[in-house]
Amino acid sequence: MTPPPAPKRSDLPAPLVQDFRNLLDKALEATDSAGRKWSYAKWGCYAFYDYDGEPIYVGQTNEKLRTRVRRHLTNQRTDAVAMRILDVFEVAEMELWPLWDLENASAKDDDARSLLNAVEYSAYVQAIKGSRFHAILNEKIPPRSSLVQLPPSRRFELVSAETRRERGHDDTRIARRAETLSRLTAVAHERGAVSPGLRRVVVIQAARLAHLAAARLAHAEGRPEPSADAIDIEGLVGTLFQEHSGQPEIDDEDVDLD
Repeated sequence: MTPPPAPKRSDLPAPLVQDFRNLLDKALEATDSAGRKWSYAKWGCYAFYDYDGEPIYVGQTNEKLRTRVRRHLTNQRTDAVAMRILDVFEVAEMELWPLWDLENASAKDDDARSLLNAVEYSAYVQAIKGSRFHAILNEKIPPRSSLVQLPPSRRFELVSAETRRERGHDDTRIARRAETLSRLTAVAHERGAVSPGLRRVVVIQAARLAHLAAARLAHAEGRPEPSADAIDIEGLVGTLFQEHSGQPEIDDEDVDLD
């Protein structure tokens, strides 16, 4: 008997994973008013958001937005995913900031790199300001730069209604976040010599888990959701506007969180 043909690789993932990747593909092909595909810019920055719309990660690239985002969200070939810092199952939305004016710039162009760093840092500060915890899951804080006006961006939904119903349930998210935290701490334990930034992410992820679990308890008991201000992230990890070693002290009042 002739064996059945092997399935396509794209048909192998679970249905919810296929839904996610289909929506990601659609987002990566979306065009702006000038007919340019947002993700096809060579230089640019990006951000990921969880099921609450909470910013969780900001990054930059000069190899094409499409390429870098795919590495994060589909094949686990980036440090953030491999080290269990970023859980792809928590990503519900993404935002892209293409830098079209740098399209022909060389990767060695210092001015282009300075602008890219400034846009990333500005997007990072915006994410911190937009976070209930005033913290996101970047292992490496972007180099401190002058804040600049961010270029036009677009935010994309990456989960279907069915996926949101299943993965967005608080009990599911608590279990998944606890598993992610366990894997992250296992990385720190097994490798030992990890960056302070990774250990900082352990604290931030633990705080996010604690708040989500507390909100679930409050809901079960019919109480108002606890304020995110109940967790003092800065008190736990220090400033999130620059790395702590090898750089001069700064005044966080320079970065307005109001």
